[in-house]
Amino acid sequence: MKDSTQVPKVEQTDMGIVLDAASRFSPPKLEVIERKGTSPNRGHNATGRSREYLTASEMATLLEAAKQSPRNGHRNYMIVLLGYRHGLRAGELADLRWSDISFEDGTILCRRLKGSKDSTHPLQGDEMRGLRKLQREAPQSPFVFCNGQGAPLAQSAISTTIKRLGAGLFPFPIHAHMLRHACGYYLANRGIDTRTIQDYLGHRNIQHTMRYTELAPGKFKGLWD
Repeated sequence: MKDSTQVPKVEQTDMGIVLDAASRFSPPKLEVIERKGTSPNRGHNATGRSREYLTASEMATLLEAAKQSPRNGHRNYMIVLLGYRHGLRAGELADLRWSDISFEDGTILCRRLKGSKDSTHPLQGDEMRGLRKLQREAPQSPFVFCNGQGAPLAQSAISTTIKRLGAGLFPFPIHAHMLRHACGYYLANRGIDTRTIQDYLGHRNIQHTMRYTELAPGKFKGLWD
């Protein structure tokens, strides 16, 4: 006599779903995993974000919080400032070198990742002063952003720093890529043409740039004047 409590045999299918004999006759329940989007006009429901960019006023709040960091305040401030002003990804910030900075010409070489196009951007006065201060105070290293021992900050360390800086500042958690989206949104809101924004951010596909212009309310200004 067979034991009614015997565990039924299972079978591994090509779909990677384990089925027992009974479940072959009814569709298995599949867990739907929501992907975390990076588009500026899409949020991530699991974290409570309704959008993936920060506004200019929110960036001002984040910059001030970075400046007031108990440790490495100036370094953190420059990470956020350069990431925002030049639309740099966390990996691009981690790989930023002093050879990419020209104090003589007042420029920064943005070496892009993910197949984006490199470009040279002008540096503003506050960026120049901040970088000179960072160079004086930081350990000797070919990399701009380092830890106390002079080792370059890893991409994960920069991402964690930005995430911690934003904790409690806004009603939603932030991540490092939101600095890049904030840059695109700011430029589009100022009425900068799409081609210029495309080149500035290094997009190869202009459709990626158009996501910012679709969001910008500036194009509607004056409609009711």
